[in-house]
Amino acid sequence: MVVIGGGPVGLAAAAHLLERGLEPVVLEAAPLVGAAPRDWGHVYMFSPWRYNIDKAARALLEQHGWTAPDLEAFPTGRDLAEGYLEPLARLPELAPRLWLGARVTGVARAGAGKVRDAGRERQPFEVRFADPEGKQGRLLVRAVIVATGTWGNPSPAGSSGLPALGEREAADRIRYGMPDVLGAECRRFGRRRTLVVGSGHSAVGTLIDLADLARHVPGTTVLWAARSADLTRAYGGGAADQLPERGVLGQRLRHLVETGEVELLAPFAVDEIRRRDGGSLTVLSAEGRAVEVDEMVVATGLRPDLGILREVRTDLDPALECPRVLAPLIDPNLHSCGTVRPHGAEELAQPEPGLFLAGMASYGRAPTFLLATGYEQVRSIAAFLAGDVEAARRVELDLPQTGVCSSSRVLPGTAEAEFSCCTPATPQGSCCAPKPKLAEDAPCCGSGARRDIAQVEPAE
Repeated sequence: MVVIGGGPVGLAAAAHLLERGLEPVVLEAAPLVGAAPRDWGHVYMFSPWRYNIDKAARALLEQHGWTAPDLEAFPTGRDLAEGYLEPLARLPELAPRLWLGARVTGVARAGAGKVRDAGRERQPFEVRFADPEGKQGRLLVRAVIVATGTWGNPSPAGSSGLPALGEREAADRIRYGMPDVLGAECRRFGRRRTLVVGSGHSAVGTLIDLADLARHVPGTTVLWAARSADLTRAYGGGAADQLPERGVLGQRLRHLVETGEVELLAPFAVDEIRRRDGGSLTVLSAEGRAVEVDEMVVATGLRPDLGILREVRTDLDPALECPRVLAPLIDPNLHSCGTVRPHGAEELAQPEPGLFLAGMASYGRAPTFLLATGYEQVRSIAAFLAGDVEAARRVELDLPQTGVCSSSRVLPGTAEAEFSCCTPATPQGSCCAPKPKLAEDAPCCGSGARRDIAQVEPAE
């Protein structure tokens, strides 16, 4: 059987399949495991290690002498990739089954097109893939677990879900996701006027980092475009959140808005982006407002790219693009991360017997995903594929209640952390190389409290 994706949930799926005596092959498009957490490697997660290590994977690692990190500590994306996923990928049980640089291009029933009914369930899945040189290959397997994540497919700035008019033409001034504004990318945003679009955790963390940068680099201005004037979800559950490192994000952002360190534009639904002479941008809203900026950070969410499943039969919710049965359990209009009921093979199965979505890919456009949920998903799927239906239906997950994703709580802000320069803070080296201490050479990166500044739960 094939697992598509070598992130945390994909490797956990392989560990659970091995534990059940099954033979997985993991196809990962990137040259290294954990491509997504490496991309946000500077960011601390808002859940501690104990929620981010899969039980079967940990058991496998410990058989080879691996020692788990402090389970109450908060890993960065880089920590997750280098301290957990890399050692897991190197294990002799997994390494021969992990095919790096293998980009899946399609999944189908061998010899049976999507329309054909007769006998299709008896046909193996044909999984096509290409290596880095473009050479094609295929595997014939009885089951496929799609754990591709959503990190590489960000939503656009446009409020309608389509790119704003002019968004593609302004691509060189737009950064999607969570830039390392206090580290590797500080020179891009220092002394610039930056508009952050979005109200989720990635946007909140980026706004807090930019405000820290602005406090120490004169000429840096931070603007926040929120589609709704109701900022309840952005400000979150605060001290009531059982993931306290995440709850503090909303408190900090509220304080920054109230003190004017972040200029709030709400409601502001991005409609058009125009280039100006000199390269700056004029961003226009559907409400008729306009603002001029040098850079944009678009953090409006993620969406799945399930094009590889075009030739198999899927049953997806029309709004969330997740398995239809799962949709009411994870709908962000109703649920926070901690109120999502544990679920597994039964909810994730597709009309093609043996085909499952797992991890962030299974959540579609819903942002209510936690890694611990993904680990429970693949535990259940592995049990089902091994014929242990009772174990597949059993719940083996305890999540913390959290009000950040969906909450009416409003809490006061907190004091900002002391700034410090960060010579060794990033693997690329520091943007604060030693220079004469002139006024214009104020430090532009690093913080003594990064854990409190920018935190996010990974989208694989």
